Amino acid sequence: MNTKNITIVAMIAAIYVLLTYLFAPLSFNYIQFRISEVLTVLPFFTRLAIPGLFIGTILSNLLSPVGIYDVIFGSLATLIAAYLTSKTKNRYLAPLPPVIVNAVIIGVLLGVVGGLPVSIPWLMLYVGIGELGVCYLLGIPFIFLLERYRSVLPWGSK
Repeated sequence: MNTKNITIVAMIAAIYVLLTYLFAPLSFNYIQFRISEVLTVLPFFTRLAIPGLFIGTILSNLLSPVGIYDVIFGSLATLIAAYLTSKTKNRYLAPLPPVIVNAVIIGVLLGVVGGLPVSIPWLMLYVGIGELGVCYLLGIPFIFLLERYRSVLPWGSK
């Protein structure tokens, strides 16, 4: 990996962390609206986003109320979702892997170690709704914006 690619990975991670902490009250709860998750559509455009999102999630989850479990399982959820998004060919389906993967993994995580008075299926639904909102309401316009300016993006084409 060359210096340019390392810089792109680091910038994606940094922006993810910045957006997570900037909107922290929305980022950590069983009804999450983590604005930084809009970046989960980036693997649709570049594989460099996969490690960037993974590292960004690790760093963001260091202050999670769920602790080390969120660092481990939340970051793995992002890694899996980013990989699946990179395999997606349809722009309208690109936000779907983060929605499904996070709903399942984070919903179970919150149910097992979160100590919340809500059942796991409901937690999965709550996480999924928040993720759906960010990934589709913000993610689809973000995809169109990135497609419009694809020629000036630092990573070129997929």
